[in-house]
Amino acid sequence: MPWRGPEYRGEFPSLGWLVGEWIEQHCVIPDGDRAGLPYKLTDEMWTFLVRHYRLRLGAEFGQRAAAFVYRRSQLVRPQKWGKGPFSAAMICAEGVGPVLFAGWAEGGEVYDCRDYDCGCGWVWEYEPGEPMGRPWPTPLIQITANSEDQTANIYSALTPMIEMGPLAELITDTGETRINLPNGGRIDPVTSRARSRLGQRVTFVPWDESGLYTVGSGMMAVADTQRRGLAGMGGRGVETTNAWDPSEDSFAQRTAESRAKDIYRDHKLADPRLQYKLKADRRKIHKIVYGDSAGRGGWVDLDAIEGEAAELIEKDQAQAERFFGNRVVSGTGTWLEKAIWDLREERRVVEDGTPVVLGFDGSDVDDWTGIRLETLDGYQFTPTYGPDQLPTIWNPADYEDQVPRLEVAAALDEVMNRFDVVRGYFDPPYWETEVDAWAEKYGEKRVVRWYTQRTVQMHSAAERLLTDVTKRDTTFVHDGCPTTSSHIGNARKSARPANRYVLKKASVNQKIDLAVVSILAHEAAGDAVAAGLARPKKQRSKMIVMR
Repeated sequence: MPWRGPEYRGEFPSLGWLVGEWIEQHCVIPDGDRAGLPYKLTDEMWTFLVRHYRLRLGAEFGQRAAAFVYRRSQLVRPQKWGKGPFSAAMICAEGVGPVLFAGWAEGGEVYDCRDYDCGCGWVWEYEPGEPMGRPWPTPLIQITANSEDQTANIYSALTPMIEMGPLAELITDTGETRINLPNGGRIDPVTSRARSRLGQRVTFVPWDESGLYTVGSGMMAVADTQRRGLAGMGGRGVETTNAWDPSEDSFAQRTAESRAKDIYRDHKLADPRLQYKLKADRRKIHKIVYGDSAGRGGWVDLDAIEGEAAELIEKDQAQAERFFGNRVVSGTGTWLEKAIWDLREERRVVEDGTPVVLGFDGSDVDDWTGIRLETLDGYQFTPTYGPDQLPTIWNPADYEDQVPRLEVAAALDEVMNRFDVVRGYFDPPYWETEVDAWAEKYGEKRVVRWYTQRTVQMHSAAERLLTDVTKRDTTFVHDGCPTTSSHIGNARKSARPANRYVLKKASVNQKIDLAVVSILAHEAAGDAVAAGLARPKKQRSKMIVMR
């Protein structure tokens, strides 16, 4: 589909249309009853390609990764959706297809396979203003996975896709452990054991099942090294994965939660209110997340998926939800599902002078420090401060490994003066001196010491927020603060006597501080309303004396 120009709202230039057409002309179905027939992309696959290969309006000939909007991409889909063959098709294109930007067409130019030693006869004629493509001069592609068996998911689809179709005459050396490309490049499978291949000048990396890449497995270091290699060559990468366990702090999770704007993320989800344990809801979830692969002409049998999911649920519902429901869920101990929290997002503008309550949890050198506010009608948000309007969240790693206490104090002072803070709950450990000073400055009724290590009180406060987020008739909403959302998702229940719990981290690197701040703010809101602070202040009656 040609790009018509910036005056057409919602359209953008992309090499994805050219790459997709090239794939359908050169790649074949690698296995099954239709093996050897042309590989046809589904609408979902087209969408992913068009966005992954989206170009910047100012792209110039000669630029590689810099010509594209996205440095890398992530595709999250359930098992059997077809991630392996789709990755194989992209590898074929990155190996010998037109994936590099070659300038803007003036009209009449063509991409002719014969110019690149391919005898299939395919020609693409460019329209004026359309982006043109060219192959890498010497590509180096590393198919990456957690194990050799995992790399075979892609490699076993790649070799027959080449050998049974038009690419067989162009790519003639397809070995069991390496594919040599005609332009001097090659395709290698890589795992954490293949240390000698790391640090090479890679041009494309497909990371398969990146939800399994963790620090402990060694794959986090592998992926980080490959990212540096891609940066050096102007190459790009694509992650394909099932939904991950958020307690494992995987490469996929870090990608999904990164604030980087040059990562394209495609994670298809059903309504989080659908309950996976219920068969009727599970059917709806599967139909949505499998999409085109289970539609008319698709290859996925939803009855077979239901059978596998139902059996796995008997042993591990969370795993079934991740594998087949495409949901990021933990095992036992999850406090509040991130997807449910995210459902309550509603952006509002809170005017200066609005009555609010405040939650504060402070740290020093490891955990984070934060301030959250909540209006008395149930809207929670992270305020901003200073000339740069920064959020009131402090990660010690951003401040030479220690929270900037003077900056926190300045932010609190601005918040106290901007809003009518009727009550604030402050967790004092590490901040005893500051909290004492704030109580004297702003008043004991506005600065209340609230100790989170008290099991009974903390359990009750956590349950209050959990209930008010999840109940059907809730009026609680929040601003969608990404750090708070991440910390909510990291929080796990840690059992205590009398059927109570406190919150703990899913892993040592997964912070929960802003979840605690949100609990404190909401507890303060509930207590303020109960104390009558949400009621309008009574006006004093006036006596008018007539003379």
